[in-house]
Amino acid sequence: MPRIDRRDADNPAMRTGSNAFDNRAIGPFESYCDGYGRPGAAGLGYICVLKVATATVEKTDDALLDGIVALDRAEAAEAYLGQINMETASSFCGLAGQVWGYDLVSADAIRDGCQRPLFSVRQYDGSELPIHDGQPLLDAGKALFGTAAQRRFPLVPGAHVICANKSITAYRPRQGEPVAENGQAYGVWCYLALSIARDRQVAADLFIEDAGLWLENDDEAAFAAWVAAHRQRVAESIVACGRGQQMLFERTYLCSAHTLIPPGCLGIALAVAPYLVLARKALPGGDFGHLSKLGLAEWERLVAPGFIPSAR
Repeated sequence: MPRIDRRDADNPAMRTGSNAFDNRAIGPFESYCDGYGRPGAAGLGYICVLKVATATVEKTDDALLDGIVALDRAEAAEAYLGQINMETASSFCGLAGQVWGYDLVSADAIRDGCQRPLFSVRQYDGSELPIHDGQPLLDAGKALFGTAAQRRFPLVPGAHVICANKSITAYRPRQGEPVAENGQAYGVWCYLALSIARDRQVAADLFIEDAGLWLENDDEAAFAAWVAAHRQRVAESIVACGRGQQMLFERTYLCSAHTLIPPGCLGIALAVAPYLVLARKALPGGDFGHLSKLGLAEWERLVAPGFIPSAR
């Protein structure tokens, strides 16, 4: 694979600086990010951040409330995405959009070109689409938002945030309890894929979210192996979407999460990519354009420690 240097803002694979309109995405708050399209933002652009997470909660006598608690825990797990009003969008990052960890504050493995594809699939024109591990993008999202215990620049509490998202929730009965007609759910899983358009001057990047149940057994190794094998199916769906809209992609990043559900508990798997504008303190020196030239480690050094107090 050819090396792609994220420091070059004129690189055609990057969104930053490539459009005639003002693609800054700066929110009105100093320490909080905000949802895209809300009042007070500077610039017409938005930023997409990738996250996958799972959570489990013990079942009570109210399944609806249990599901709410499970979703809240998944939103708070890994990169902190808690306390927001999530609004669902169908799933593209367009010409006004930039990907955190790729276009802006590029993850080190992406920036230095050392990451090798996991595998590849053939697109409708016969070209190969390389599929990469999306963990560097997840790490970049966690660096931006922080965690529930140590928050850096999370979304402002109560924000209205458009998100590409899918989730699935299931209950695993205790021993002796009735099993659902479609079988017992032993686990939940999700995938989030980001495919970078080959020509980003005219085409959007594509998100694919997938989620489902593990119905086979209580074997973690078998479950993990199945999730790993399912990535081929996710990649094939990307190619199918490209064929349907005559779109070709440069590369794809795949992220997944899965968990076994303890008996008597609900499990949830969440794949989500919020569309947002940045906290002002997330811009070292107040310069949005500089973000396209920074790597993740350098950005973290410049904003360190940058953490805000968590509610107690």
